[in-house]
Parts: sequence; structure tokens; C-alpha cells
Amino acid sequence: MTSREGSLEAPTRHALAWETPEFYNEAKLHDEMHRVFDICHGCRRCVSLCTAFPRLFDLIDESKTGELDGVDKKNYQEVVDRCYLCDVCYMTKCPYVPPHAWNVDFPHLMLRAKAVKFKQGGTGLRDKLLSSTDAMGKLATIPVVVKFVNAANKSALARGVMDKVLGVHKDRVLPEYDSATFRSTARPNASHAVRDGAKTPGKVALFSTCYINYNEPGIGHDLLRVLDHNEVPVVVVEKEACCGMPKLELGDLDAVARLKAINIPPLAKLARAGYAILTAIPSCTLMFKQELPLMFPDDADVQAVKTAMYDPFEYLVLRNKDGLMKTDFKNPLGKVSYHIPCHSRVQNVGQKTRDLLQLVPGTEVNTVERCSGHDGTWGVKSEYFDQSMKIGRPVFKQMAATDPDYISSDCPIGGRHIQQGMGDTRAVKEHPISLMRIAYGL
Repeated sequence: MTSREGSLEAPTRHALAWETPEFYNEAKLHDEMHRVFDICHGCRRCVSLCTAFPRLFDLIDESKTGELDGVDKKNYQEVVDRCYLCDVCYMTKCPYVPPHAWNVDFPHLMLRAKAVKFKQGGTGLRDKLLSSTDAMGKLATIPVVVKFVNAANKSALARGVMDKVLGVHKDRVLPEYDSATFRSTARPNASHAVRDGAKTPGKVALFSTCYINYNEPGIGHDLLRVLDHNEVPVVVVEKEACCGMPKLELGDLDAVARLKAINIPPLAKLARAGYAILTAIPSCTLMFKQELPLMFPDDADVQAVKTAMYDPFEYLVLRNKDGLMKTDFKNPLGKVSYHIPCHSRVQNVGQKTRDLLQLVPGTEVNTVERCSGHDGTWGVKSEYFDQSMKIGRPVFKQMAATDPDYISSDCPIGGRHIQQGMGDTRAVKEHPISLMRIAYGL
């Protein structure tokens, strides 16, 4: 019986059987990798997305047989290490994802391989440190420490040492830390009356995220101001840890479970109390919308949080449809080059940030829908920095094409990466939430 070629049905995702011994069985893992890699070899639609697929196809083409059977399975790891779990191949390119009978889920297969590597002790100190965003942030934002850390990140001598010793590329522009963390300085206004809409809850709980808390708290403050202007009562989640995405990308699934045990109880309480839960970082939103629900499909609290979780612009666009968002914009934004990150795209909510920015009079939005190539910690690493810049090159070109007044991305790290790749430009980098605050004249 033959399988049909491709699928016109919407992709579906299977739960991750990460707690079973079979998940970590290396021989069974390699068998599944061989099966999926052979399908990829016969298709090759994803060759332009990242460097994982080109490396796979090079390994095959350069082998003695020119087929997958000529590739030593120990070299499969070269493909795994180049996958940063953006999910774009699954969501936009692959015709064989479930419910197709071939059942290809390349990102979650790579996740399984990363988890096996971690279990076997193959993960180095650098990767463990880079993925410990909460711990690193707490240390780096101590007032007496923060000045030293920020100065070291800008010092050519210190960066040279970091490159050689830690494997953090000397040319990667790193975000500064801020001792005035978001959670310590946030002043949410919960006094507004709750106005539920047909599509949206009328009150918001804000999950800060590590990056907003430690690196760019201004984005979080701007989000509070935008919500306050729209008379939405807001609270900041009383207790939180890292969402777990960096540990997921590392393959440390036990750490993900530990972080879930911290985050989900207070979030579930808020979800059941009727709050919309917002995070300003797409990867964190995706973690609660997709990855944790797939890891814990039978956990009612996880599923409740999934239902209550919104991207900020998803929420605001729905508020506008409810007739409950103000459009009293005071300032035009001019030409905005806006990049939609991979982890926004795979949430399947559409281009809500673009839609909202286009409501601002005197604003022209140039939308770039392509991977920028940074992905969290991947583009920071010495061995992948050049590849990340290569992947981002078409994005840098498209972002600069309109000579914009602003460059913007929902992913702040992606925005920094794009700014670095563009080089000299008159454009100002601002997060889309900050652009909304500017447009409102707040």
C-alpha cells in the first residue's frame, strides 16, 4: 500500500513521551533518525531554512554511497547541534508532518537527540551556563556586579578570553544587564474596572520573563503603560522562574519539569481566575502554549495556562475587535521594518504585530518573515556565530531595503542580531511594544 504524497491537512503534534525509557534508547533514536533523515534526503524542501539540513545533505552527498547508508551515525550529531528548534520546518515546509502517515516531526526528533546527549553527559559547561538565564541574571544584576559584567561584555580583551575559554564569540554583541530589574521596579495598575470582551478576558497577568526582567525591563514597563492606557487592569505574576525554553533547547528535560513545577501553580491560579496571561517574549509564550502542554498533556493546570496564554499583540488585536482598544495615536512612526520571529510564526495566530502597527496613522510597515538566525544562545556560540550571520543575511538586506526609521522584532535578541547584521544605519531599534507606547505618546 502506497502513502499519498504530501498533505493538505493542518499539522498536528504528538505528545512527547519524554518520561519513558525508550525515549532515551540511543539505538532506537538512531533508527528513527535514519528513517526521518532518509525522507528528508528524498525531499530537500527545507535546505534554505537553517544549516542543519544543508549539513545533513552534505554528509549524504559526500559519503561513499551518496545515500544515507553511507553516513556514520556518530555524525548525526552534527545535524542535531545545528538545529535550534525554531519549528519553521515543521510548520511551513514539511509535507510529511502528522497527520501524514510518515509522521515526520524533525524538531522534536532533534529535541529527543539533544535529550539523549544531555542524559549521557555530553553537554558542556558553557551550554549549561548560557541556558541558566535566571541564575545568570540574578548574579549579573547585583549592583556591584552589573557594572563589571557590562564592561567586560564590551571589552575586546575580556571578549577574547570569553571566546577562547567559554566559547562565546568575541564579535557577538551581547545585551546589557540592568540592576533595576523589571520585577523590582514594576508598578502595575490593577485599579481599572474589568471589561471582558467577546474574544478577550478584561484583566491581564504579566509573566515577566528572564530577558525582560534582567536585560531590557523598559519593554515590560512599556507594556504596562500600553495596557494602562487601554484601561486594562494588570498584575505581575507573584512568583516566576525561567519559562524553561533554554533548558528545553539544551535537552535538559528534567530541568524543564522543575521550572514547570515553580511556574505553573501560580499561573494556573490566575488562568482559573479569568486572567489573560501575557509574556513579551515569543519563545516564552510558545513554551506555555505548545512545549509544556506536549510534555505534560494530562496536566490540567498546564492545559489551563495554555488556554489563557496570549502574545501581547494577539491580545491587543482581539481587544480591538472587541471594541475595547484605544486608537488615539498621537505620533506617526514613519517607516518601520518589522521582523516576525520564528517563535511568533509557529504560534499560528497570524501577523498580529504588523496588523496593530498598521493602525497607526503615518506608519508604513515593511514585514520580513524569515528566520534571522540568532535563536537564543545558538548564535552566541563561537562555532555557530558565522553561520548565524549567514542565515540572517537575507533578513538584514530586507530590513534595510526601505531605509527605515525604526527596526523592530518581537524577539529582542533577534532585533539586536538584525541591528548588528545591518551595520551602519540611521534606523532606531525599538521593540514593537515600545513603538506602541511612542505612537500613543505615552
